[in-house]
Amino acid sequence: MALPNTFIFYVSDAPASARFYAELFEMKPSFETPAFIAFDLAGGVQFAVWNRGAERAAASRTSELCLALDGGREQIDRLFQEWQDKGVNVVEEPHDEVFGLTFAVADPDGNLIRVAPVD
Repeated sequence: MALPNTFIFYVSDAPASARFYAELFEMKPSFETPAFIAFDLAGGVQFAVWNRGAERAAASRTSELCLALDGGREQIDRLFQEWQDKGVNVVEEPHDEVFGLTFAVADPDGNLIRVAPVD
């Protein structure tokens, strides 16, 4: 059975976006070219940024990358403060949804990153 193993965000500047994600997630890329940079995640899954041109990077955002935390409200609040201190663009302040406390930020190209509790 084939399962998804790479999630890609289109960006306007792959190296700049990779620096953003490396700092945000405190990790280093596992694969780098001038236009495609990947990060290894758990279980053989990768997250990558790909510079496919301005028209793709400017496309409307209909999905988001979710970072699910298991430390409860305190950990989500703490990460929000850390990211806010880094100057990340906050799209949604922390608030309660049906699944718990959540917030969302955007990368320099407008791709969304949501933080939520583990279900």
